[in-house]
Formats: sequence, C-alpha cells, structure tokens
Amino acid sequence: AQEKVSGLGKKEQLAFYINAYNAWILHEALGKYPTKSVKDLLFTFFTGQRITVAGEKMSFNHLEKDIIRPKFNEPRVHFALNCASGSCPPLNPEPFRADKLDAQLEKLSVAFVNSPKGVDYNAKKKTAALSTIFNWYKDDFKAVGGPVAFINQRRNPPLPNDVKITYQDYDWSLNEAK
Repeated sequence: AQEKVSGLGKKEQLAFYINAYNAWILHEALGKYPTKSVKDLLFTFFTGQRITVAGEKMSFNHLEKDIIRPKFNEPRVHFALNCASGSCPPLNPEPFRADKLDAQLEKLSVAFVNSPKGVDYNAKKKTAALSTIFNWYKDDFKAVGGPVAFINQRRNPPLPNDVKITYQDYDWSLNEAK
C-alpha cells in the first residue's frame, strides 16, 4: 500500500494524508465518546500507534510531524488537519482532492485567520491574540516570513505593524455539536 501512495503526485499524496488524518481522528474520537476533552486522551490518543495509513501502523503524531509537515512543507496544512478539539480549525465539509487542494487549503487558511479562533484582534488596544497553532508551529511559517506575514497575506484588514502579539490558550475540549 505504501508503494501506491509514493507513486502518486505530491498533491495527491498530501490530500491522501490529510484525509487519512482527519478520518482517523473522527473514528478514534467517536470510539472514545463521550469524553469532555481530547487532552484526557492526549498521550494514548496522539502518540499511541493506533492507526494504519498506507499499510503502515503509526500514531497521529507520526503522521503529522514525521510525514505531513516535513515531506510537504506546507504551512496551510495546519488549517486542514482537525484534532477534534475546540481550538482546531473547523473540519472541511468535503474531502481534500489534488485538483482542488490549493484552493481548499487557501480557503481554510483565509477563514481561520479572519476568525477570532485564529486571530482575535482588538483595534483599541492594538493587540492580537493568535491561535496557539501559530506559536507551536512558528517554524513552519518561516518560509513565508513568519506567522504574522502569513496572516497578513490573508487577513482583511491586515494586522498593523505595531500590533502586540499574544497567544490564546488552547481549548482541548472535544469539538462536538451542542
């Protein structure tokens, strides 16, 4: 099965891995339901070798940190992967497809940086509380000038140059319909 994935084009591979991550997260979260917080399951949920992707048994951390992030070097992937917690970007309503991948990733990135969950901007105080995703994965945004440059390429209006940046607390509660 791994040979079949490696024979795909880069966009096909990335779409496959994002879809696999999100599908497995949903499957595993539903299997642990009811739970109040993904953090209650943190060590076993994200680090245990519990999923099989392309014939290889692995953890969610391995899939994200050892395959998706280094292999594809695509910062927008952070807005496509959904870890089932309250602070995660929303789950895309459709599967990722190679022929639409750029548009899908861009749409999710734009939506996230223009939402309070992604960037909570206070014009009066000139402060912006960014999602912790931008702090945890700041190195992934270096190639595009850093998190604020990435945000300003997509945010309307962009953050001012003199904005004071802080980071939001991460909400690990289960992202569920209420």
